[in-house]
Amino acid sequence: MSLALTSPRGRGLRITANLVLALIGVAFLLPMVWLLLASFDRSATLSVGLPSEWTLENFTAVMTWDLAFRPLLNSLILAGGCAVITVVVSVLAAYPLSRYRLRINPPFLYGVLFGTCLPITAMMVPVYMLFVWFDLIDSIAGTVLFLAATSLPMAIWMTKNFMDSVPISLEEAAWVDGASMMTTLVRVVMPLMRSGIGVVFIFVFMQAWGNFFVPFVLLLSPDRQPAAVSIFSFFGQYGAVAYGQLAAFSLLYSLPVLALYVLVTRLSGGSFALAGAVKG
Repeated sequence: MSLALTSPRGRGLRITANLVLALIGVAFLLPMVWLLLASFDRSATLSVGLPSEWTLENFTAVMTWDLAFRPLLNSLILAGGCAVITVVVSVLAAYPLSRYRLRINPPFLYGVLFGTCLPITAMMVPVYMLFVWFDLIDSIAGTVLFLAATSLPMAIWMTKNFMDSVPISLEEAAWVDGASMMTTLVRVVMPLMRSGIGVVFIFVFMQAWGNFFVPFVLLLSPDRQPAAVSIFSFFGQYGAVAYGQLAAFSLLYSLPVLALYVLVTRLSGGSFALAGAVKG
């Protein structure tokens, strides 16, 4: 062990760092504790405390088609469609950037990186005008395409980094056997980087799932708004808030993301797919 960590000053710094991390953990844990307790409390408030009477009335009140199931279905369509389109396009875009050493690659990648720095609020005015011109306002398909376009820059960077870890010698062996480039991409490269594809899919899905601003601007009909927008229905006039129902809806809102994370991590496999692949 390093002397810097065993010295009195080193131990003091370590204790201070642990205390700071503990305070940060408590700051994140308290809202989650309130969420769990308030969802089972008929008279929930902003204060954290055990319910005087445990009840499921908040869940039964929000588990209706208009309040929960339709907004969650809209969120699933928006986030799922955005994630699928983004992953497919990012794989196709990252393949030549990863395999071909062209002069245009660095400027193109820096241009893509610049796209991640653009604030979405500054883009919405021209985007709204384009949606009006093409009659895409209040269109779920148009909103999915725009969400996918905004997710592509970071997805391309992530996918390229994962694809760089796949040895090109595996593709060369497939080419010798007569496989085309698209065949090697689909049957050789993508199966070996399925963990990375799963990471990109979850990252894009979670961004689209929690996106409030874009659906709020582009989707006008209440029956087409996702759960991130419809959550405002629990905020009444004059500051009145149904805290118990809001907490119950928030728990239901988080379940699909947790289920997707477990499903994708199981389907994507481990990180040992390349072990022994280039031996001999």
